[in-house]
Amino acid sequence: MDVQEVLRFADEMVFAKTGEHLDDLQKAILLGVWEGQKYSKIAEISYCSEGHIRNIASKLWKRLSNVLGEEVTQSNLRSALERRQVFIVSQNFGNDFIFCNVNVSADSQSPEIPKDRSPSTPTSDTSQPPTRLDLADAPHISLLCDSPDGDSFASRTSELATLEKSIVQEKCNLAAILGISGIGKTALSLHLLPKIQHNFECVIWRSLGHSPPLETTLKNLLEFLLNQPEIQLPSSIPDRLSLLMEYLRKNRCLIILDDVQTILGSGQLAGNYRPECENYSMLFRQIGETTHNSCLILNSWEPPREITALKGENSPVRTLQLKGICAAATEIFRQKSLLNPEKWENLINAYQGNPLWLKIVATTIQEIFRGRVAEFLKYDMLFLGEELAATLHPQINRLSELEKKLISQLSHEANPVSIEQLLKDAELSPSELFNGLQSLGRRSLVETEEQENETLFNLSPVVRQYLISNPVN
Repeated sequence: MDVQEVLRFADEMVFAKTGEHLDDLQKAILLGVWEGQKYSKIAEISYCSEGHIRNIASKLWKRLSNVLGEEVTQSNLRSALERRQVFIVSQNFGNDFIFCNVNVSADSQSPEIPKDRSPSTPTSDTSQPPTRLDLADAPHISLLCDSPDGDSFASRTSELATLEKSIVQEKCNLAAILGISGIGKTALSLHLLPKIQHNFECVIWRSLGHSPPLETTLKNLLEFLLNQPEIQLPSSIPDRLSLLMEYLRKNRCLIILDDVQTILGSGQLAGNYRPECENYSMLFRQIGETTHNSCLILNSWEPPREITALKGENSPVRTLQLKGICAAATEIFRQKSLLNPEKWENLINAYQGNPLWLKIVATTIQEIFRGRVAEFLKYDMLFLGEELAATLHPQINRLSELEKKLISQLSHEANPVSIEQLLKDAELSPSELFNGLQSLGRRSLVETEEQENETLFNLSPVVRQYLISNPVN
C-alpha cells in the first residue's frame, strides 16, 4: 500500500467501527510512522511537542488495536495493516486469493475491489488534495503550552469548540482572539489548527510583530496562496486587495495573523491604528463585510476598531475574549515541581490563571523557595518581578492620557467602584469616563462586576500591583 492507500484504509476502518474519522494530527502520525519517521520529526512537521505526539500516538495505537482485533504499536503498524488488508480482500475474492497474494509488500498496489462487492461503510473524501500549509511564522507549540504533552490545555476545550463551530460550521469570515499578554491567544490558535485545517485548501500563518506595511503583507499572502513566488503582482494596495479577495471567494483559505496589536497605535483609545498601518482597516473591513469562502483569524491584545463595529452573534465577524486557565494551571506547577499543592489554588487566583504570569512566578518560587508555595505565600504580597512587569509595561505604556488618568485613579481604590464614584473622584465628564472605561475594557485592563443592579469597576491585583510600583504620568 502507498501512503494514500494507508490513510484511506485506516480511516475507513476506524470510521466503520467508531463513526469518527481520524483527525489531521492522527493522520500525520500514521503516515509519518508508515514512512519510518521518528516522533521528533513528526512533531517538528506538525508544530507540536514530541511529548504531545507520543500521547496522541499512544491513543491512536489503542484505537487501531480495538479496530483490528490485535495489538498495534509503532513498530508493527505496517504489518498489522497489511494483514488486515489481506483479510478483507480474502472476504471479497475468496481464500484462493490469499495463497497467491499473501506476501503483500509496501510497494505493491492493492487490488481494485469491484463496485458490486465494495465495502458498504462510508469513506472519507480522499479526492481532495492535501491542505497546503505555510506556518513559517508560527512559534513552536512547546514554547507556549502549559506542559510538554499539552494535556493541561484541556481547559480550553470550550474555547476550541466555540472557534471550531464559528469557523467550520457557521463559516464566519473573521474571528478575533483577544486577551492580555500571556493569556494564551497564540497557543489556542496553534491547538485549533489540527482540528480545522482539513476544511481548507490553504492555511497560512503570519506574524505582524514587526508592523509590516499592508502592501508587504498582501504580497506575502498572495505569493503563497497563488503558489507563484515570482509572480508580478499589482503595485497598488487596492489592486492587491482585490486580487486577494477574488482568491478567497474562489477558494477556502485560512489566514492567521498573530500579534495584530503591533499595528495599532499608542497614546490613543483602543483599536486605533498607527498612522503607517491605517490601511489595514481596508483588509479587515473587506474580509469581514464581503461574501467569500475563507476565514481570517486575528490574535491581538485589543480589537481593531472595525472588529468592534462588525462583530455579533449572527454576524460573520466573531470575537473571543480569553480568560485565565484556572484549575488546569496546576500542570504548570507540576512541571516546575512546586510543593504544597493545597496552596496552588491561592496562587492561581492571585495571578488570574494567566499561563505566562504563573510560569514566571513558579520559576521564582522554585529558585528562591525551592518550590515551597506556602513559604512564598506567607509574605502576603503579590510579587511581580522584572520579567512579569516587562510583559505589562508595553500594554500600560500604550494607553491614552485619558486611560492613564482613569487607571491611576482605579489603582488607588481598594474595592470596586461605581461610575458615580469615578465621576466624582477622577473629575471626568460622563463622555470621557465612558470612553476611558470602554477602551480599558477592550484592552483587558479593567474588570467589571454586578452588585445590586449596579456595575462596578476594578483592576486585577496584578495590574494594580504593577501601577503601585510603576505609576503612570
